[in-house]
Amino acid sequence: MLIGVCEDDPSIRRLLGEALRFAGHETLMAHDGGEALRSFGADSAIDVMVLDIGLPDSDGRDVCQALRSAGQNAPVLFLTALGATHERLAGFGAGGDDYVSKPFELKELIARLEALGRRGRPPLTTTSGLELDPARHAARTSSGEVLLTPTEFRMLAAITSRPDEVVRRRSVIAAAWPEGAVVAENTVDSFMRRIRTKLEAIESPVSIETVRGVGFRLR
Repeated sequence: MLIGVCEDDPSIRRLLGEALRFAGHETLMAHDGGEALRSFGADSAIDVMVLDIGLPDSDGRDVCQALRSAGQNAPVLFLTALGATHERLAGFGAGGDDYVSKPFELKELIARLEALGRRGRPPLTTTSGLELDPARHAARTSSGEVLLTPTEFRMLAAITSRPDEVVRRRSVIAAAWPEGAVVAENTVDSFMRRIRTKLEAIESPVSIETVRGVGFRLR
């Protein structure tokens, strides 16, 4: 397999690269979220990705959602020093497929990556004309760029990463708010109105439709 690894610690990055190559895999390395977006995009032939959550320029979960929105559907294993349950759940809510905490056993990590690779990829979907930047929490089109709050960014990414689905409200909340947060429906609707206004300001080719009683859909 070709495995993309985004890890900012050079010693861990080097260790992972050597271990994966010894196991017979090819690797593509990135040291931060910006490089991962450039290297791991939908046009790459990556089979599986390893994303560190604690990146120097962005949250790995935001990077994952931005890659999903751009059409990259390779399975993702999150790697982080944080082992709390709410962090693991947030990773799955952001589009991750597995989760390993540091320190980790190399053999276990490689076995998990190989298992993810055997599952294959889901159908490819893309969000044409709208680009998400997790480092700046920004959205841009050919007409301009708009800055989003972290919550707005994660809500938008949760919907644009699944363009062929109606994304339920609870999934949007899970992606945008900490585990256990009590979020009223009118709060979600207020954030969504602000997101729509910002998308209109940059003449976004896509918009967000409310599916009453269910959630949101990209249009």
